[in-house]
Amino acid sequence: MIIGLSVQTFTIIHVITSLVAIVSGLVVVFGLIGSHRLPRLTSLFWTTTVLTTVTGFMFFLSPTQAKVLTPAAATGIVATVFFVLGLIALYSKQLYGRWRWIYAVSATVSLYLNIFVLIVQSFQKLSVLNPAASLTPPFPNPPFEPVQFNFLVAQVAALVIAVMLGIVTALKFRRGPGLA
Repeated sequence: MIIGLSVQTFTIIHVITSLVAIVSGLVVVFGLIGSHRLPRLTSLFWTTTVLTTVTGFMFFLSPTQAKVLTPAAATGIVATVFFVLGLIALYSKQLYGRWRWIYAVSATVSLYLNIFVLIVQSFQKLSVLNPAASLTPPFPNPPFEPVQFNFLVAQVAALVIAVMLGIVTALKFRRGPGLA
């Protein structure tokens, strides 16, 4: 049980929140390229991104979860740093001066981290991507298997796209509609 919910129910809520964060984040980041802030979607993106990270940490409340630093927890810590920077840039610094590009990069990195975790979880849990997902832990010992190669390709592609998107967003996001 996690905050009075079964682990399965809590996981479903966490996944739905994560998917909303990803979809709204894509719209927000592409909006930034055109200097459109999209206030409602931006609020939705940051709220669901923060909730995704918080609910991710809450899995440690499960009695079956080991209380050690895992790659998921490390990703959550990095995500926290970036969403805090993004929220400071947006709400405290009002996107003034260098805070505009800090915000653009923070939003892009936050989106990327949500997608990074989506890819990891998809390869671990979906038998469509990993036929062994229901039989054994993902990515068993070498030799290098096709699933591992596909996972690596997916993660590298996501990273390259995120880096390019982050650079374009930081360069293109200027004062414009909705930023008066």
